[in-house]
Amino acid sequence: MLVFNEEVSKQTNLERFLNCTTPVVPSQILSQYEMRRLNRLWHPREREDIDYFTLGDLWVTFDEWSACGLGVPIISDSGPNLVQYFVPYLSAIQVFTSNSSSVNCLREETESLSETRNSFSDSFSDESESERLSRWDGCSSEEGLVEPDSFRHMNDRLGNLYFQYFETSSPYGRVPLMDKVRSLAQRYPGLMSLRSVDLSPASWMAVAWYPIYHIPTGRTIKDFQTCFLTYHTISSSFRDTDSEGDLVNKVNERGETISLPPFGLATYKMQGEIWISGASGWDEERLLSLMSVADSWLKQLQVQHHDFNYFMGIRHG
Repeated sequence: MLVFNEEVSKQTNLERFLNCTTPVVPSQILSQYEMRRLNRLWHPREREDIDYFTLGDLWVTFDEWSACGLGVPIISDSGPNLVQYFVPYLSAIQVFTSNSSSVNCLREETESLSETRNSFSDSFSDESESERLSRWDGCSSEEGLVEPDSFRHMNDRLGNLYFQYFETSSPYGRVPLMDKVRSLAQRYPGLMSLRSVDLSPASWMAVAWYPIYHIPTGRTIKDFQTCFLTYHTISSSFRDTDSEGDLVNKVNERGETISLPPFGLATYKMQGEIWISGASGWDEERLLSLMSVADSWLKQLQVQHHDFNYFMGIRHG
């Protein structure tokens, strides 16, 4: 059970949501030999130590949340304090590797999987083959090893597209994030083994958070139906804080963990004032800023993100 201590009480509900949905991943130190092999286009600054995390460790942070839900403390001026629980779903992910050798290695690893495993992986999706190959119209895709023509001219900046996935199912047809990742990793093992230093700055994921219940129960509040979409970078290239201080990856003082705070956000069914409660207008400004950043990010990558379009009311013919 979450405790409403003094520090939590000083935050707005939006701040608490952003903090609670920030994955905190165990960090590892890159060896001097590996540091010399880094892509200097994405790691230009010389550092005494470089911290990184594996994608496998990142997914572990979602394990309990996927099974039991993530609790966010809610403080209300008009009633008792509550804890609202959300379940996370993998909404979208693009993994760009920093060099072709890592893609070739992972391709060989993928191709060495048995036909039984491939058949098992193919059963994860009910979509047709044509839908799976329509990778840039916002449809779900598990065919991440093939690079679209539109990205080849930007390879130096983006890297090699190893994998991408865009969820299009309704919320009721989705499986929790950890279960989905385990399924996808059967076919793309790099989703577990790749390190954040192997990924280009263009690598990202989006997590859809759907409300499931709140404690104590009994109150019906429209804003407790709010759904969120958070965007996170999964590359080590983002290490320094920006002007607002928390939109990029952070390493704690002892270098033991790396946090991945949301750099972008979208909401759906936000109807009341529970999440926009700051008298100074900070919540509203922050929300608009994060939405704008998410929109700009998707446009730069030329991506149609199904959940983002739906949350923002964007319809395509």
